[in-house]
Amino acid sequence: MTPAEKANDGAWLFAQECGFVAGADKLEILPAPGLPEVAFAGRSNVGKSSLLNALTGRKHLARVSNTPGRTQQINFFDLGGHLMLVDLPGHGYAQVSRSKVKGWTRLVDAYIRGRPNLMRVLLLVDSKVGTKEADDTLMDLMDESGLSYQIVMTKADRLKPAELEKMHSRLAAKLGKRPACHPDIPVTSAEDGMGVAELRQALAAFAA
Repeated sequence: MTPAEKANDGAWLFAQECGFVAGADKLEILPAPGLPEVAFAGRSNVGKSSLLNALTGRKHLARVSNTPGRTQQINFFDLGGHLMLVDLPGHGYAQVSRSKVKGWTRLVDAYIRGRPNLMRVLLLVDSKVGTKEADDTLMDLMDESGLSYQIVMTKADRLKPAELEKMHSRLAAKLGKRPACHPDIPVTSAEDGMGVAELRQALAAFAA
């Protein structure tokens, strides 16, 4: 298997060392563009950190907290020198000042609009809740920017199969009208591993 073939194999890629590279709470201190980047976005209680940990097979790569909104900067994780995983601040933030919320919003907006090596944003949505206004606002921004994004359903273990199918169909109908949204909607659970291997494989397509 060549190095390129290895990088495009999800199981191999996500078994590589994954380490924290940088955190940025201001646009001017973002690391210089380099590796292809895949960013993870979502409301602050959607299970973003848990899914990142499940994908990389590490318990503490991204901090998991019972307090929503702990991710207060853009965090960059280098996956084996092939792909950068980017953890964006959760929208629908915890109880912080309005000025901080505005600052994070400006930072995320600027990152999404101007990052040349950002390949895709994964917008995580709680399978039980669906999309909310904050998600719609972010999707509007990505549609306007022409940035490829994809909805990922999380916490699927908490629903019965019929309930999951109903939410999946509802999301598919809603997202079909959005020009920059990828039509595939992965269904995942960080708790029992549902959909994790498949998502690894899909993300490996962006690896260098």
